[in-house]
Amino acid sequence: MREALVAAAIALVATPALAHHSAAMFDQSQTLEVKAEIKEFQWTNPHVWIQINVPNAAGTDEEWSVEGGGRNSLAREGWRPGTFKPGDVVTMKLHPMRDGSHGAQFVGAKLADGTTIGRW
Repeated sequence: MREALVAAAIALVATPALAHHSAAMFDQSQTLEVKAEIKEFQWTNPHVWIQINVPNAAGTDEEWSVEGGGRNSLAREGWRPGTFKPGDVVTMKLHPMRDGSHGAQFVGAKLADGTTIGRW
């Protein structure tokens, strides 16, 4: 009986830890600055996502997925579900994916009106 209670307690404590993930996939030693058009802003849990179109060297747009922080902490910094709107052109600072794929971790952004958010 005691062993079953200990196992249940461990399972309850371990479950939240399994849900959290690492930012190890992002190269935090590099910061890219890109000018991009917002495709979609996803105000979701556990992290917000920003889909952006980034022109490549050939001038063709590549869609990138940018992971932001959690809604609760971002709301305390003044973010809202309409912070980024489709069609907005912004300059973003990002930590790129280590594997070179089209994804990144949000660092900061400068909006068209000059307003900055994040760590600009």
